[in-house]
Amino acid sequence: MAKFRRRTCIILSLFILFIFSLMMGLKMLRPNKATFRVPFGLDLLPEIRQETPHLVKTFDSQKSDTINSETNFKNLKSDEITVKPSKASEPNTEEKPPLNYFLHVFYYSWYGNPQFDGKYIHWNHPILKHWDLRLTKNYSQGKHNPPDDIGSSFYPELGSYSSRDPSVIETHMKQMYSASIGVLALSWYPPNSNDENGQPTDDLVPTILDKAHKYNLKVTFHIEPYKNRDEQNMYTNVKYIIDKYGNHPAFYRYKTETGKALPMFYVYDSYITTPEKWANLLTSSGSRSIRNSPYDALFIALLVDSKHRYEILRGGFNGIYTYFATNGFTYGSSYENWAKLKYFCDQYNLIFIPSVGPGYIDTSIRPWNTQNTRNRINGKYYETALSAALHAQPSIISITSFNEWHEGTQIEKAVPKRTSNTVYLDYRPHKPSLYLELTRKWSEKYRKERAAYALDPQLPLF
Repeated sequence: MAKFRRRTCIILSLFILFIFSLMMGLKMLRPNKATFRVPFGLDLLPEIRQETPHLVKTFDSQKSDTINSETNFKNLKSDEITVKPSKASEPNTEEKPPLNYFLHVFYYSWYGNPQFDGKYIHWNHPILKHWDLRLTKNYSQGKHNPPDDIGSSFYPELGSYSSRDPSVIETHMKQMYSASIGVLALSWYPPNSNDENGQPTDDLVPTILDKAHKYNLKVTFHIEPYKNRDEQNMYTNVKYIIDKYGNHPAFYRYKTETGKALPMFYVYDSYITTPEKWANLLTSSGSRSIRNSPYDALFIALLVDSKHRYEILRGGFNGIYTYFATNGFTYGSSYENWAKLKYFCDQYNLIFIPSVGPGYIDTSIRPWNTQNTRNRINGKYYETALSAALHAQPSIISITSFNEWHEGTQIEKAVPKRTSNTVYLDYRPHKPSLYLELTRKWSEKYRKERAAYALDPQLPLF
């Protein structure tokens, strides 16, 4: 009997040991779904954040806007930290996304650095004074000091680059290509002219056209308000652009309802010239008319105020665009007015081009302009703007901007950067390519919707 009990105990012990071993083995095979708080201070080390995304996911979704809000943080005592992008953020050009030639993006080639230009240009943008001198006294003065201190609230993945660097231009074209953008609207000043903070850049146009053509992109021109701009020198400059660049395969032409393939020119701050002067250039009876000539083109006016609608008509323009990325800043940039503007354009056979942007912050150069800051909200602001634009069923959508870093409207890749004085904003918890990816998604959505309502669903003729 005792022998039987010993045998039973041994068998029972072995059975319990087997069950215990089996349970431990199953536990080891089960995935660990537990979440942990981020160790204190981990959010201050961007290098660690990139290497351990599973640790920071919960933190990023719950933390306040201390880094991702649209506010700069000054006098932060820490070493300079710049996060290098991972290879995964590079666009895969082998995917060959279809380009949408009805999606335009405003592009700026005014940046410079010592390596290519002998000095920094635009990255050292001055801090602009308020028109009320009493307010100006409340803010710091002077210029930014690149490469660590630049005139932007975000920091480019490419650093304080030069627009003359061929590798930079190439990278920009790759990024546009990856975003399914078909046309870049190049900020343009006449030869030997420039904005007050830059240098002449017309000599860069051939390189930009060549690089654009490599990726099947097209280039149109965003004519800036150069000194003494009027109908006389506008005729000269339009003739210059068409004669010099019009035969390049990347030169953009838009196929109109009549079947004509015409160049297109955006005219920034068009309202500062009177409608009567524009009519001299843009109406068939004008004294300096460009109509029905080899230099005829589509001219798109900037609409800021509601009264500009009829001035644009009198001036002989072919369409309107709204440019500003700040919803509510102007009548034209307010999403709620886009349906009405589209209706107006349809009545008078004008092209309606709403401008969408990912956000807005220009306090690095206009520290007194906080009321116009628009938080990106991790891409939600951009998608809201794109949704509003699609709802208006426009002929073309323009994006403000690819790389206007001063006003924080760029969709170009930005990376986290921290210096002893500044924490730059970034796109975290998303990748540097977030806004390129969102653009690509909405580009395809716009292509499909436009094909359903447009009278000219075919691609423009180039």
